[in-house]
Amino acid sequence: MAIISVPFHQDEQLREGTIPLSSEATLITPELPGTSLWDRLATLYSAVASAVSTEIEASATATVVSGDCMVALGVVAGVQRAGTDPSIIWFDAHGDVHTMASSTSGYIGGMALRMVLGGDYSLVGERIGLRPLAESRAVLVDARDLDPAEADYLAAAEITRCPVDDVRIPDGPLVLHVDIDVIDAGDVPGLLFPVSNGPSTSSVLDAIRRIIATGNVVALDLAFTWHSAPEHHDLHADLVRTLVGWGASQANSASSGNSET
Repeated sequence: MAIISVPFHQDEQLREGTIPLSSEATLITPELPGTSLWDRLATLYSAVASAVSTEIEASATATVVSGDCMVALGVVAGVQRAGTDPSIIWFDAHGDVHTMASSTSGYIGGMALRMVLGGDYSLVGERIGLRPLAESRAVLVDARDLDPAEADYLAAAEITRCPVDDVRIPDGPLVLHVDIDVIDAGDVPGLLFPVSNGPSTSSVLDAIRRIIATGNVVALDLAFTWHSAPEHHDLHADLVRTLVGWGASQANSASSGNSET
């Protein structure tokens, strides 16, 4: 089982060491066109989708690590290319349900889940062959830092919302997306967008472990949205090793199960 590493925050490649990984990770670093942001992201996420599809067809589970949440578009598209129609569980301190029209900052990382559900579809989703997921197939976990437009959207949407300690797990195949900033900012130093009053590291890891234990996770999408700094390296590396290790365990279990049928 290869780890798929996408060392980018949007279209900017991360500094080496931002996500501590072994040399065995498969790097996704395509040459991005020097045109618009959306052209570059579509190129990057199409490459991600191809790698995810190949990995799922080979081992039944893909583990993807990156520096932001937008990579999830490529992950979901790749799962679909492999012939699977998933639901998604989205761990994040933020809603990530803005559109280009509703966002006041223009930060596209705050639009990632909405784009998975079909928002601003022509910008990326349509280009990479993503089939938008229905709102009813999305679970948003511990999103506590919401802008007014996001709160209004979520109040009317069919997205399930729940805390880390009571995650509602859909039936069938799952994409499990984890933005590490879902953890309380006091537990994880160096976050790009820290949010307090959140769950502890142990609570988040327990919830993730319960979901993986269902055996239904076909793709584990990990967004390590933090700054790289020497003083944070050991803690960051421990989190990466733990989560990536669980993804590997899920892949090995699924492969063993497939070989027995």
